[in-house]
Amino acid sequence: NDLAKGFAREDKALQELICSEQFSASIYAFDLVQKRAKNPAGAPPAELALPVRKVGVIGAGLMASQFALLFARKLRVPVLITDLSQERVDKGIAYIHGEIDKLQAKGRLDADAANQIKALVQGTVDKQDYADCDWVIEAVFESLEVKQTVFKEIEPLISPEAIIATNTSSLSVAEIGSVLERPERLIGFHFFNPVAVMPLIEVVKVESTSEAALATAMVIAKKLGKSAVITADRPGFVVNRLLAKVMGEPARALDSGTDLGVIERALDPIGLPMGPFELIDLVGWKVAAHVQDTMTGAFPERFYATESLHKLAEVEAPLEKNKAGKPTGLSRAGEKAITVGKAPVAGTEILTRVEDELAREIDIMLQEKVVAAAEDIDLCLILGAGFPFQAGGITKYLDRVGASQRANGKLFHE
Repeated sequence: NDLAKGFAREDKALQELICSEQFSASIYAFDLVQKRAKNPAGAPPAELALPVRKVGVIGAGLMASQFALLFARKLRVPVLITDLSQERVDKGIAYIHGEIDKLQAKGRLDADAANQIKALVQGTVDKQDYADCDWVIEAVFESLEVKQTVFKEIEPLISPEAIIATNTSSLSVAEIGSVLERPERLIGFHFFNPVAVMPLIEVVKVESTSEAALATAMVIAKKLGKSAVITADRPGFVVNRLLAKVMGEPARALDSGTDLGVIERALDPIGLPMGPFELIDLVGWKVAAHVQDTMTGAFPERFYATESLHKLAEVEAPLEKNKAGKPTGLSRAGEKAITVGKAPVAGTEILTRVEDELAREIDIMLQEKVVAAAEDIDLCLILGAGFPFQAGGITKYLDRVGASQRANGKLFHE
């Protein structure tokens, strides 16, 4: 009897689980990751992809070095890195070798594979060595002028068929590539940090991008073990555009005098892996300020402009943190760096503002055809921003909490 009762209670609990919103959302997210991610919307036939027998990475800093290691490890083709000085190149090579040694120590590479990958990655300060590269990707400072200079310098040296990619996170891909003689070879190829871990690549197609260049980018992304989502060349693409919204309202609340600890906890119901200021601290205050500047410059009427991010970026340690590393408030230096108001906002109001702003912006993005469908936005935030799987995707979440209806008068998923 007890066993029968136990099975009955188990059946009832399972029934409740299957009928729950979380179960439905998880199935939706599972379908995105297992089906849509493997058959990206708008991808041309893989047969159009050009062969990539050698990769050139422009730069030898942390991001560039991570690229070089990933390309060498996954594609097993020669990879070149370069920088302004031999010292920087040597530092990049040393970093790559160190990471390979760590993988070997963990048993993820045997000695032969480790030695092979080390041999595949070479450094140079002579860009003539890039002549036989089939795929060249820049990973230099996030400046339009710097990236254009790199493209102007490298294009005459490489094959007319070679693909040129930019890893820009917020600049216009078309504008970066406007200096190219053959703009059809241009593609945006935006990784997320840390490169080895984050599974998303935003593949940015511009009007001039050829089907061969797009197909090559999609095939390369797959070989790298990444999921690629094709986006239009719009400011911030998908992830950074929406994260700028997530950061904007908390920045507004901080400027109004709201306690930073209150702000960090306000967005907990959304389920992101970290609060807004913890995220800013992770990606870097200057990077966050740059992204915010890009978005407010493009859409001044919709994105919040603040000098506080720039001022806090000049402070060595702007946040107070607990033992777990979670922000609890501004440090003394952080408090001195900015001027705030005396009209604090309740956490519930911050949450509602963020939800409504996200719903409004996503609706605009879909009208602009930044991606093919709402499902692609959900996929980007799950894979590129750690949006919780059980929430099903940001558009599902916004429908569920009423933000879609409040902001747009309609649901994303009818």
